[in-house]
Amino acid sequence: MQEYSKSGKVEQAGLRAGMSRKTAAKYIREGKLPSDLIQPRSWRTRADPFDEVWPELAERLAEAPGLEAKTLFDDLLERDPDRFTPGQLRTLQRRVKQWRAQEGPDKRVFFAQQHRPGEAAQTDFTWATELGITIGGEAFPHMLCHFVLPCSNWEWATVCHSESFLSLKHGVQEAVFRLGRVPTNHQTDHSTGATHNLSKAEKEAGARRERGFNEDYLALMDHLCMKPRTIQVGEKEQNGDVESLNGSMKRRLEQHLLLRGSRDFESVAQYERWMQGILSKANAQRSKKVAEELEEMKVLRVERLAEYQEIQVKVTSWGTIRVKRNAYSVPSRLMRERVRVRIFEERIEVYHGNVLQLSCERLRGEGGSLVNYRHIIWSLVQKPGAFERYRYREDLFPSLTFRKSHDALHEALPTRKADVEYLRSLHLAAKTMESKVEVALELLLAEGQLPLADRVKELVAPEEPEIPEIAIPRVDLEGYDALLSVDAAELEEVLS
Repeated sequence: MQEYSKSGKVEQAGLRAGMSRKTAAKYIREGKLPSDLIQPRSWRTRADPFDEVWPELAERLAEAPGLEAKTLFDDLLERDPDRFTPGQLRTLQRRVKQWRAQEGPDKRVFFAQQHRPGEAAQTDFTWATELGITIGGEAFPHMLCHFVLPCSNWEWATVCHSESFLSLKHGVQEAVFRLGRVPTNHQTDHSTGATHNLSKAEKEAGARRERGFNEDYLALMDHLCMKPRTIQVGEKEQNGDVESLNGSMKRRLEQHLLLRGSRDFESVAQYERWMQGILSKANAQRSKKVAEELEEMKVLRVERLAEYQEIQVKVTSWGTIRVKRNAYSVPSRLMRERVRVRIFEERIEVYHGNVLQLSCERLRGEGGSLVNYRHIIWSLVQKPGAFERYRYREDLFPSLTFRKSHDALHEALPTRKADVEYLRSLHLAAKTMESKVEVALELLLAEGQLPLADRVKELVAPEEPEIPEIAIPRVDLEGYDALLSVDAAELEEVLS
């Protein structure tokens, strides 16, 4: 338009604008920009294949708005396969989407909330297995207990394996003692760590009500001077800030894993330190808002609570105890005694009086067993017939090598004889070193020999130490005699 006003030549103005003379003439004639000439299209470029059946489909959608376009389309294909083709699904999906927007039922509206500094914290559990973390080369499925201050988005996370109260207690205390301050409220969803389970009758009735808080959780909140609150059942968007940050936290960890070049860690502690180092850097970028929020929070003036649960149990005549519906063996001397068990997130500790008797890893789930053969082998070798149908028999194979030796014995010997031979080898492992017995078994199996207990013992037996011959020199006492022959005057002169 500027070029045409200068020269008055349509062709020259078109060339300057990079278009043909005909196109330039059209824009000059209309006196409008190209974008102003675009008109919305009100016609279809091809016939709608669903015009005839749409009234029926619209009626079905009105009766059941939850129906999906894919379900309706599959039904049409089944009824009239010659009329419709799979490539027409997208057309029907657009038509259904348009119907939902113009004639469908009203949708639920969500209301954005303003967060007040220091008012509340939100805690949630999220699975982190998708990160592909391995510990010592072995897969490490786990969860993260995620603590967030919604106003500033300050966050902290701890590794856990379930939504238990101990996991929640550890995660919350790690966060608030790192902050040194506490908000007024602490908000969770209806996880069993904070609230009671609904009764079976209530579950079957589909009850949707708020559950009461656990006594232990209420005691924790009271100790930390926070008020517990929870979201409504099934309304996870009320915990939306921490739910949203769950995803962003895992994306951040994924990116740093890619930078690290490896997803393997030496230990869980090393992995947790690495993760929390990344969270510390992210929190440093929010320092201004965090400082504003900390000013409104109460100073934490209490000691940290012990992060374990303590129970009293009795050792059975089997030499085992039951903890959280799992069986653990203990030293046989504790049989029929009452012991005190401390249940941590990762381990259990067994005390008799105030003396620690056993510390071992904690089993997950229910119905499991952790029987240490060293606790029972002394009795089992005296009653080898009990081994064949022993309830915890599978726990008495410390490694795959021991299992292979057991199977090799059973292939060559009668059942009772094979069990006796295997138990003698296991007894030897308890008396000496398991690793040496395992090497001996591997050697015998590799050579095609039957791993009999006597052969294993020969290989494991320590070599007789050689007693070195030490030559004792003769002591010459003439020097002492010479000292005794010196008179007092000479001695005084030497000393002076």
